[in-house]
Amino acid sequence: MALPIRFQEHVQLANIGVHSTSIGFATLTMESDKYICIREKVGDSAQVVIIDMSDVNNPIRRPISADSVVMNPASKVIALKAGKTLQIFNIDMKSKVKAHTMTDDVAFWKWINVNTLALVTLSAVYHWSMEGDSMPQKMFERHATLNNSQIINYRADEKCLWLLLIGITAKENRVVGTMQLYSVERRVSQPVEGHAGCFVNFKLDVNPEPSTLFCFTVKNPTGGKLHIIEVGNPAPKNQPYSKKAIDVFFPTEANNDFPVAMQASKKHGIIYLITKYGYVHLYDVESGTCIYMNRISNDTIFVTAEYEATGGIIGVNRKGQVLSVSIDEKNMIPYITNTLQNTELAFSLAVRCNLPGAEELFVRKFEQLFAEKRYNEAAKVAACAPRGILRTPQTIQKFQSIPTEPGSSTTPLLQFFALLLDRGMLNKYESLELCRPLLAQNRKQFLEKWLKDNKLECSEELGDLVKLHDTGLALSVYLRAGAAAKVIQCFAETGEFDKIILYAEKIGYKPDYISILRQILRTSGEKGVDFAKLLVREGQEPLADLNQIVDCFLEVNLVQPCTSFLLDALKADRPSEGPLQTRLLEINLLTNAQIADAILGNNMFHHYDRGHIAQLCEKNGLLQRALEHYTDLFDIKRAVVHTPLLKQEVCRVHYVQLELLCHLQWLLNFFGTLSVEDSLECLKAMLSFNIRQNLQSVVQIASKYHEQLTTQALIDLFESFKSNEGLFYFLGAIVNFSQDPEVHFKYIQASCRTGQIKEVERICRVSNCYDPERVKNFLKEAKLPDQLPLIIVCDRFDFVHDLILYLYRNNLSKYIEVFVQKVNSSRLPVVVGALLDVDCSEDTIKQLILHTKNAFKIDELVEEVEKRNRLKLLLPWLESRIHDGATDAATHNAVAKIYIDSNNNPERFLHDNQCYDSAVIGKYCEKRDPHLACIAYERGQCDMALIQVCNENSLFKSLSRYMVRRRDPELWAQVLQESNPYRRPLIDQVVQTALSETQDPDDITVTVKAFMTADLPNELIEILEKVVLDNPSFGEHRNLQNLLILTAIKADHSRVMEYIQRLDNYDAPDIAGIAISSQLYEEAFAIFKKFNVNTSAVQVLIDHIGNLDRAYEFAERCNESEVWSLLARAQLRNNLVKEAVDSFIKAEDPSFYVDVVQKCTETDHWEDLVRYLQMARKKTRESIIETELVYAFAKTNRLADMEEFITGPNHAQVLQVGDRCFEAGMFEAAKILFNNVSNFAKLAITLVRLNEFQGSVDAARKANSTKTWKEVCFACVDAKEFRLAQMCGLHIVVHADELEELISNYQNRGYYEELINLLEAALGLERAHMGIFTELAILFSKYKPEKMREHLELFWSRVNIPKVLRAAEQAHLWSELVFLYDKYEEYDNAAVAMMQHPTEAWREQHFKEVITKVANIELYYKAMQFYLDYKPLLLNDLLAVLAPRLDHTRTAAFFTKCNHLPLVKPYLRMVQSQNNKAINEALNQLLIEEEDYAGLRASIDAFENFDNIALAQQLEHHELMEFRRISAYLYKGNNRWKQSDAMEYAAESRQPEIAEELIQFFLENGLRECFAAALYQCYDLLHPDVILEMAWKNQLVDYAMPYVIQVLREYTTKVDRLNETEAQRKEESDAQSQPADMFMQPQLMLTYHGINMPPGMPVGGTMPGFPPNAYPSVPGAPSYGLPPM
Repeated sequence: MALPIRFQEHVQLANIGVHSTSIGFATLTMESDKYICIREKVGDSAQVVIIDMSDVNNPIRRPISADSVVMNPASKVIALKAGKTLQIFNIDMKSKVKAHTMTDDVAFWKWINVNTLALVTLSAVYHWSMEGDSMPQKMFERHATLNNSQIINYRADEKCLWLLLIGITAKENRVVGTMQLYSVERRVSQPVEGHAGCFVNFKLDVNPEPSTLFCFTVKNPTGGKLHIIEVGNPAPKNQPYSKKAIDVFFPTEANNDFPVAMQASKKHGIIYLITKYGYVHLYDVESGTCIYMNRISNDTIFVTAEYEATGGIIGVNRKGQVLSVSIDEKNMIPYITNTLQNTELAFSLAVRCNLPGAEELFVRKFEQLFAEKRYNEAAKVAACAPRGILRTPQTIQKFQSIPTEPGSSTTPLLQFFALLLDRGMLNKYESLELCRPLLAQNRKQFLEKWLKDNKLECSEELGDLVKLHDTGLALSVYLRAGAAAKVIQCFAETGEFDKIILYAEKIGYKPDYISILRQILRTSGEKGVDFAKLLVREGQEPLADLNQIVDCFLEVNLVQPCTSFLLDALKADRPSEGPLQTRLLEINLLTNAQIADAILGNNMFHHYDRGHIAQLCEKNGLLQRALEHYTDLFDIKRAVVHTPLLKQEVCRVHYVQLELLCHLQWLLNFFGTLSVEDSLECLKAMLSFNIRQNLQSVVQIASKYHEQLTTQALIDLFESFKSNEGLFYFLGAIVNFSQDPEVHFKYIQASCRTGQIKEVERICRVSNCYDPERVKNFLKEAKLPDQLPLIIVCDRFDFVHDLILYLYRNNLSKYIEVFVQKVNSSRLPVVVGALLDVDCSEDTIKQLILHTKNAFKIDELVEEVEKRNRLKLLLPWLESRIHDGATDAATHNAVAKIYIDSNNNPERFLHDNQCYDSAVIGKYCEKRDPHLACIAYERGQCDMALIQVCNENSLFKSLSRYMVRRRDPELWAQVLQESNPYRRPLIDQVVQTALSETQDPDDITVTVKAFMTADLPNELIEILEKVVLDNPSFGEHRNLQNLLILTAIKADHSRVMEYIQRLDNYDAPDIAGIAISSQLYEEAFAIFKKFNVNTSAVQVLIDHIGNLDRAYEFAERCNESEVWSLLARAQLRNNLVKEAVDSFIKAEDPSFYVDVVQKCTETDHWEDLVRYLQMARKKTRESIIETELVYAFAKTNRLADMEEFITGPNHAQVLQVGDRCFEAGMFEAAKILFNNVSNFAKLAITLVRLNEFQGSVDAARKANSTKTWKEVCFACVDAKEFRLAQMCGLHIVVHADELEELISNYQNRGYYEELINLLEAALGLERAHMGIFTELAILFSKYKPEKMREHLELFWSRVNIPKVLRAAEQAHLWSELVFLYDKYEEYDNAAVAMMQHPTEAWREQHFKEVITKVANIELYYKAMQFYLDYKPLLLNDLLAVLAPRLDHTRTAAFFTKCNHLPLVKPYLRMVQSQNNKAINEALNQLLIEEEDYAGLRASIDAFENFDNIALAQQLEHHELMEFRRISAYLYKGNNRWKQSDAMEYAAESRQPEIAEELIQFFLENGLRECFAAALYQCYDLLHPDVILEMAWKNQLVDYAMPYVIQVLREYTTKVDRLNETEAQRKEESDAQSQPADMFMQPQLMLTYHGINMPPGMPVGGTMPGFPPNAYPSVPGAPSYGLPPM
């Protein structure tokens, strides 16, 4: 029998890289069947592994360090916990959703739904919603019964109204489960004893709403129980769920097993219970029946979740297997029926879950109830049968055939329909049969209600039936049934044309849209247009051919609607629609030209036949449209010259009066479409045809398209017709935007020729594009009455000189005055220069200058006059300007030049005047008088010019004075550059003259800084000596003294000592520091000594001069503590330790005790160190000083002084000194020190070094330190003091971590006996632990195997069995190995070991006990082979033990193959009750071999599960008749009549061929009596003619005569009856006078039942499909909305 469950392994976590140490309750979480989340630690880094169960081979790894991680059950949202901080992250969006910090630690957390996270702390339970910004909400306090429990789960019902907290704890050597059930509505808790629990919403058949059930299981010493109770109040109209308490079976070998997980399947109503030992239990929620139980895992499944794909359970065990269990829907019902033999449960489960396998049960029950006339119950069975197996037309016909009982309010069929409507939707046939009588009675409201409630299965047949009564309702039915053609037909009939296309597109149906359109157009053109537009929607393929649609419109002469449709359909303007565009325009040009013109004007279409349309436009008077469509130049030229006609047409179309504007605008646009050559030809044609009429149009066209047509071509065009006016207007339109010089020149020409002088003046003034020379010459030649254009051109382009010459020579002097006085006064200098060139009189020029009042540049005027050496001409005018207060530089520059040239006291003017330009005048004077140039340059601070003129003229004295007074560092830097060849003369003048003359300190300061910056130290020394030593005013200046010394330090070391001795007012410390940095140590020492800075002086002697003897002498002379201290440090650095100590003592300086201690320690000057430290202790009581003093006492072996010191008051670190003495090997000193501070641990070690072992043990006892015990113990072992070593060892072995090292120490030295004695002595210790027992067992296995069995039997529960197992296996102690496997519950390995080593390990009873507990069934068959090989006589005893779990088919095959079936006959007899095919066949074969026909007959009668035909064939030719009879018996049972027992079976077969074959067999073999008997037995199967023939041929007529007589009698009787029947029929026919057959009148068949029905007519007098009064009009008939009929 197939199993009722499906067991599947989804993945092995180890196979996808998950380490086994990360698989556990604390590191692995699974909130649903979608994700598994694991925390891993790889080296020092932590990571989180997320396994998507839909893609297990690609786990996601993230470097996340957290204490706990839980994955959202539905999405990639992860919750992280680190300490008290909680965070929720969205992995897909890579964003943090929420975060919160708890006040208490979270002991357990879990997602209870996709939005809520439950948090369990040590005191309360919180719910934290992922939505919004809410913080965790406290739900309830933890009950006191859960205080010491480990929380393993938390559950909530779907509405989160009931909450369950589950925990476990260890009590009395068992695991106790404790739960807390909390009601959110009532806010109360109830403690419950239980290990696992869950909630499930379960709907009973009698209830309209599901009930909330609380399922939990408990395991106590008395056994296990599963409880199912309803929590809360039942819903309205719900009956309460009756409580269930079901025993949970736990095998005897799993006495310590207990439930660990529970899941309830909402899909099937099945409870899945998982135990610690890997057993799964399945329970039915409704009845509480245990359906199945088996072990699915040898390892504990520690986490589970609902397996939503199958409604089962999924979990992970400790080996990393992800396993799922769910019911096998194909095998569940057969399993319950055949194995559990619980028909009621099978019936209930099949109905509830719609499972297969119970079809025969339902059919049988339905037939039984129907036969018993329990129609109501039969209707219920048919309605709830799974998969609708009884909802067939045959069932309806059965109910229809039932007559209505008198007094009954409803018919069985009506009750059947009511039940079906209550449960859901009717099928097609049921819907038809229910609606037919309703529609006949016009009760459509019920049909509408059922359709709305989706209670009827709609079909085309139902729609046809409804359409006879209501088209709209039929449309609803057709829509639900998907009858597209009928739906569209209904839409068309109801006028809902817009819905036709929507529906057709929705379902992908293609109706005949053209026919539908023709139908619509016959009724309404507007609706036709709308429908046609729907057929050709934009962006989609047309649903019908556009030409056919147009034909439909034109067939009914609907031109305007057709136009409207085409305009909409063709708006996309696709090339493929060109013929339709042509057709649209053609239709409108022939019927309404204005519409066609409007269409063309909108420029909607571009793919029609333009030539054809152009001809139609011309014929219909649309010349403009024709011109737009013409492409031939001849046609265009012919049309374009008729501008008046075009003008009228355009204006007529647009209904405006602005004729010219309309004409020009269109014409301009039209010319924009022509090529350049065609445009020029058309313009030429227009001017040739009528220049007066078309000139304005031509000008406008030329102006707009001059860039394309080229300006030169258009100019040539106008000039060819000598049209200056046209040229003027054309160029006037473009000249302001053109940069072509020719355009501007031609425009000037045209303006002059047309008399537009103002325009000539304007263009000359504003244009920048004409050729000024060409225009100037043209204007000269033009002899215009007004010379202003010429003046403008010459003024703009600097032809003033030529202009003045032209005007002066042509006696146009007044225009000269106009030019300088009105046009451009700034040109006066040039005009004066030109007049001077033509020898104009000075008076005229002076008058012109005098009367020109507007602004002009004086310097230009001066320049023009000066170039002609006539500067004095301007002196009166210039002086008058100065007198008038003019301050401009040009005027004063000119006067200065005149004074310099005339030597009119220029020095005074240059000194006093502040308005001239110093640079200009200085430059003017350089060649005339350099001193005057220096005056001018100095006055204007023209530094570079002044330096240059002084250098060129050797005026260094003046330059030096200027430089000192100027005080410009940058200027000093420039003149003091090394590249300046005049630097030395300048420096000499500065030293000799400039600095001697000055009394201003700032002049000296800037000068000195400049020399310093220029890095001229020697020159600077000269300057400073001159200033400091020779100038009394600056002799005591501190900065200058400092600078002099510093400069000497930098430039001349030989002068430094002299300056130090001579000068007194300088900064000595700073100067000394600089001298040291310059390695002038003696000078620095002299400075410090001169100013009595003794510490610095001795520092120089020590650090720089390096003469400690001089330093000692200097210290003796000054005798200062600081000096002695510095000297001591220097001596210490130079390893003069004794001298340093003496100096420190003289200085009485203890501050450097660290350095002194270090140096004395390095050089072993311990006596000197004692002296120093004794001095230092008098000055300060530092702990380090006293500590080092103690150590120095120890080093100098002054133990008495040391002991006296440490016993007195002190701050020494005695323990630290003791450690140092111990490390230095001074154990006597260390002993004194450790004893002083009572550090017995180190004292013990020290005594060991002194070989005082007894004392060391005593000290170790006082220290009571494991490390001390170890060292003393190992030392005693090395010294072979085993008694003392054992005393120490007993204090070590109680610490499991130290045991291994102790054992290694003994073993490495070969002291096995002493080690065993030590461990045996430790067994009785109060703190003896598992490691002691384990290691002793391992030692026994290695060195004393005879004692191991006794040790294990006494202490097996206290050893580490896996470790001892390995040791026993290595030592080949097979009996002990089996003993350990048994105790460790490794029954598989125990059985294998006993079979591999039978001599030492196998014990019969023990083996049978072990083999029944193994998890691997394969070991059963290895055990059978083992028994066959070693213990064949005990094989049946083994099989009796193994029978409950054996695969009997495989077992039978095994013994058959090895030919040992007789050996296991008792086993075969024992298990035959299970009716296994292989067992039955094996036993039957054995009985055949033993010729036990009675046993064989009993076997096949009792157990029919074997190959009947094969056995029958085998026995058919058996030598024993009884076996052949059994063969015939088998053939009969399988309807194999040919092989069955002769006459009896031939008669029972009812097959004439078999009977005749048997008769022939008897005749051939001469069995005459058998022949006569067979004729009697098979009488009704034989043909008389055949029998007579056989009897006559074989001369056996006498034997056949009884048969013949009987046949004649029978046939005679039949003929007589037929004659009587025929006579009666004729009489009745004559007596009846009815004109038609009765059975053709159905109205009589309802009331008359005595008539003979024709063949095929159902009994009861009804036609097929018409129930006999199926719906009587009885008020109050109960149904789902069924109307009274």
